[in-house]
Amino acid sequence: MRRVVAALPGGGEERPGQLQMAEEVAAAIAERRHLLVQAGTGTGKSLGYLVPVLLARRPVVVATATKALQEQLVANDLPFLRRALGIDFRWALLKGRSNYLCRAALADAVAGSDQGVLLDDGALGRERLGDVVAWATETPTGDRSDLPFTVASADWARLSVGPSECPGAQRCAYGDVCFAEDARHRASTADVVVVNQHLYGAHLASGGMVLPDHDVVVVDEAHALEDIAAATLGTTITPGQLHALAGAVRSLFTADHPAIASLESSAAALSAILQAQAGQRVDPSGGELALALTRAAEAAAASAGAAREVDPGGEAATRKERLVQLAAAVVTDLRSTAELGDGHVAWVEERPGIALRVAPVDVGAELAARLFPAATVVLTSATLQVGGSFEPVAQRLGLDRAGETGEPDDAGATAAPWRGVDVGSPFDYPNQALLYCAAHLPDPRSPAYEQAMLEELETLVGAAGGRTLALFTSRRAMDAAAEHLAPLPYRVLVQDALPRALLHEAFLSEESSVLLATMSFWQGFDAPGVTCSLVTVDRLPFGRPDDPLATARRQAATRARRNAFAAVDLPRAAILLAQGVGRLIRSADDRGVVAVLDRRLATASYRWDLVRSLPPMRRTRDPAEARRVLAEISAARTAAARSR
Repeated sequence: MRRVVAALPGGGEERPGQLQMAEEVAAAIAERRHLLVQAGTGTGKSLGYLVPVLLARRPVVVATATKALQEQLVANDLPFLRRALGIDFRWALLKGRSNYLCRAALADAVAGSDQGVLLDDGALGRERLGDVVAWATETPTGDRSDLPFTVASADWARLSVGPSECPGAQRCAYGDVCFAEDARHRASTADVVVVNQHLYGAHLASGGMVLPDHDVVVVDEAHALEDIAAATLGTTITPGQLHALAGAVRSLFTADHPAIASLESSAAALSAILQAQAGQRVDPSGGELALALTRAAEAAAASAGAAREVDPGGEAATRKERLVQLAAAVVTDLRSTAELGDGHVAWVEERPGIALRVAPVDVGAELAARLFPAATVVLTSATLQVGGSFEPVAQRLGLDRAGETGEPDDAGATAAPWRGVDVGSPFDYPNQALLYCAAHLPDPRSPAYEQAMLEELETLVGAAGGRTLALFTSRRAMDAAAEHLAPLPYRVLVQDALPRALLHEAFLSEESSVLLATMSFWQGFDAPGVTCSLVTVDRLPFGRPDDPLATARRQAATRARRNAFAAVDLPRAAILLAQGVGRLIRSADDRGVVAVLDRRLATASYRWDLVRSLPPMRRTRDPAEARRVLAEISAARTAAARSR
């Protein structure tokens, strides 16, 4: 590890936490024991796990929650380590199939364009389609992220296929020149395969059929694993799936084929029923919903039957295979959803479109059965402990049910299945950061709270001279803050007013700017330096009391005679709060204040579980002290700017 650090550009600084992490990962691999590693911001955790994995010469999959980390690993860390370690190894980035251009789908789009049928009712015109065709002849990857121009998601969906639609290379006219198959082949010969957690979840859901065999899996940003696993190990049903299947029938037959009308009417009926139950927990095994799902499954099965009766030949044969494959997947999902089993919950979501969601109530049970027996698992994040303990996260992820996996010692005893270790952070939090709780504000559930919160926020932003990332638990609160802060002499940036990348760039480039954002910015948003002296949190991030999945988890905890709040709500809120607070100190030179505008952090009985989940910052309830610290930082930065 020291040799690697010395090889860093400019000469690296040795970090004790990084070295400890590398030693712990090496021991976990050698002993075949699962590992939880909390590595605070600045630890350099990617090198902390990559070095021991590479030296162990074991095939490994690294699963991340964000694209930015994938790109860092593939473009920077892995090439650097091959040079620094002096060993030869191969790596590959693998994405889900729908991220790659499908040549068969592109051929269909070109044929449709020639016949006057353009994608998305003409949104992707012949000129742009021609650009895609030209790009397809040049790109080595076919990866959407490599496109030198923008293609709308709706159009890309028609230029790619998901795993449920792809008939496989053997049954596709373009199977020997398939971008997705090329990516899978590169992954099959790699020593390190980098994926996102959604693809790893699909691998688990498939019974291990998606990714190459591997001995070790590193789950980076592991705080996100529970939610992603719930999504990938569950099922999503949308009317759009039936519309897509109808489009596949239309591409093979004529516009008036009876299967099309049957699918479209089934989609309309399902949509109407789901709209009437939006936001609610539902039982898809009974009533009108069960009937709609059954009829939709019958319509999908009939479309596959119609396709099997024809032998179109040529490229149309590939369209037939895709239709049959897609119909089979839709039928399977519809029928399994209509037969909801124990341990699963179903509910209707409205955004981004109406959808019926099914998820396992206890993700830990699924991971204990699917993930932990298959490989040595290293789970790492800056936020894994709740109240100073790994037990809540271990229980939620199923590590407590993973079984004994360690190597027997000399006495024949088997080690515990997992170990948790906090390697800390190199940052000097007590001197770099102040945690301020606005305990004088009304209770967040009080009608007087919002106005008082907005006035406190305005005062703090003024003391900081802008330089604020304001995080909110609801869009409504964010919009109210945007209106309230508009008269201030700072540029106020609001989530979704610009694309995320442009918001990030604007916030970094204009030192006095203020950025207002909701939950998607609590994690993975990096703004080191002078632009961010203040991070505010409007409320403790507890989930909605009526959230269907959380409600089912609370009920399960109660049946198991556990405190539902302590088992379900508190761990999630603690980790989300720690993620939000972690946006402040991103480098050794950062200074600032975290202001939690929710008095419960200072008054509630569970407050210490939350506080102990945060970095060891100085703490105060005194608004004057918070303003004084912000004013001092603002004055120092203004003086530094004038001297430059």
